[in-house]
Amino acid sequence: MNARSATADRDAIRAAIDRLLAGTPLRSNGSLTIVALADEANVKRHLLTHRHTDLKDDFYARVRARGHVPDNERKLRDDLNKATDRIKELITEINKLQGENDAFARIINVLELENHQLRTGTGRTGHLVALPAAHER
Repeated sequence: MNARSATADRDAIRAAIDRLLAGTPLRSNGSLTIVALADEANVKRHLLTHRHTDLKDDFYARVRARGHVPDNERKLRDDLNKATDRIKELITEINKLQGENDAFARIINVLELENHQLRTGTGRTGHLVALPAAHER
């Protein structure tokens, strides 16, 4: 690529930035995104993300300075909020299941102890009758 075409690309990108920020797009949907900027400047997006990163950064800085959050950033923030809410739900569910698991473990321990006492005759039997072991049936 020669210097002239790089200069022409940069000029087209700068003009596209101005049009998008003014709300007067010619070639794009007018959204304040890199995709729309590339469309508006009639350049490939990779030129903005790999070669003319200074112009991309300038575009986003000017968008933020106007108090507008770029669409892609807004979407990422929404996704993050949804993921954070889902994580909180899952943590609550995990804690509930852990509590239930602990309760079941205590119940099993008590039943094993009572079963052992019944089989060995070491505990109070009261009205309980020991059941034969599975291998005795």
